[in-house]
Amino acid sequence: MKNSIFINKKIKSYNKKITVSSDKSISIRWALIASQAIGKSKASNLLISEDVLSTLNCLKKLGIKMNLNKKKQTCEIFGNGINGFNYKKNITLNANNSGTLARLICGLLVKAKNKIKIIGDKSLSRRDFSRVIQPLNKFGVNFYPRFKKNLPLSIQGTDFLRPIQFQEKKGSAQVKSLLIFAAMNTPGTTIIRAKKSRDHTENFLKYLKTPIKTIKKRSHDIIEISETKSINPIDYKIPGDISSAAFFIVLTVLSKNSKLLIKNVLTNPTRTGIIKILKKMGAKIILKNKRLYKGEEISDIFIKSSKSLKSINCPENYNASAIDEFLIIFLVAAKAKGYSYFKNLSELNKKESPRLEMATKILKMMGVKIYRNKDSIKILGNPRLSLNKTYKIKNFYNDHRVFMMSVIAGLCFGGKWKIHNKNSIKTSFPEFLNLTKLLGAKYN
Repeated sequence: MKNSIFINKKIKSYNKKITVSSDKSISIRWALIASQAIGKSKASNLLISEDVLSTLNCLKKLGIKMNLNKKKQTCEIFGNGINGFNYKKNITLNANNSGTLARLICGLLVKAKNKIKIIGDKSLSRRDFSRVIQPLNKFGVNFYPRFKKNLPLSIQGTDFLRPIQFQEKKGSAQVKSLLIFAAMNTPGTTIIRAKKSRDHTENFLKYLKTPIKTIKKRSHDIIEISETKSINPIDYKIPGDISSAAFFIVLTVLSKNSKLLIKNVLTNPTRTGIIKILKKMGAKIILKNKRLYKGEEISDIFIKSSKSLKSINCPENYNASAIDEFLIIFLVAAKAKGYSYFKNLSELNKKESPRLEMATKILKMMGVKIYRNKDSIKILGNPRLSLNKTYKIKNFYNDHRVFMMSVIAGLCFGGKWKIHNKNSIKTSFPEFLNLTKLLGAKYN
């Protein structure tokens, strides 16, 4: 049972400082953009996870040269310019579990004259790819087999790309980013009206002074991208991932008499929905030492245990900035006094697993009262919730966030837990269990 862990004790109080794994979104975007630059780009503190390694392997297949030092977490990428890929016919790119990679790289392949096959693992192959196909079709790009909506698929670009106007309604940063990449290769100006979502791609390109313009509205952004002639190389020190920090924020909020400082975390406002939500629920969280680094905000996050938590009717405008953190937010709602209501979360079921469904199963298993419809959930919290039964977590589509949510539940609420598929964390947060041990967690 080497791929399972066992928890039978709550975590004790602690007062620690930690750093979490490097940001996955930034790591992947840095690599993709560096591949389009002219010359050598270098990343330090690169996330060495399966998703990032899949990105680098795909770029190698496309003829991009690089030097990777896994031990030092550094990487040099030697870009050949916009659309500077040099590859053999009939290649296959394996995105494995990375939806970010599978979608974003399509935006860089819009001039591919020969078909390039894109595949993924079972989880990724279940996910909807029509949100990629439909807008890229408008540029003049084709996918084969026609009318198929999931991987494996082959993409074939064209030299006759046409600029488009497109409304992105889901709040998907992946779709927005792939459209930006496609527009960089397209003559004229493409205009995207995008629902608010993480804006790392725009920040990278603005820092690099490429022809991109953003007009920020209340509920959406209007992004104008003109054909990009060249990109300068970029050296980048990757900050910590707030999606990884989220598990330790909640662990500390729900633990007794504990304090934690998480150093050097990316706190881009499009990613800090969890902090806004938890503070509204009474959590004690402070952002310290704020600074701006190459277009991104970085902070140290200080958290104290919260003796009393209140319920929340979560504003929908927080959804996009907390979409990867709702599983762990639901645990806080389970401990808060009263009903917490979260609505319009259909995007949760389009991740590595149907996460809203998985959260419902786990919380019900814990004895939490839940009312759920298709894309909303109402949770009746119990401030005195303490578990004493045996809980088995398995068959969760190998979703790393479901695994980590279950670990935090066991450490905070008690009971005996057997949680399968610990290797799932290799996609995004390989050091997760080691960091929990640093805070005092013990596993059998």
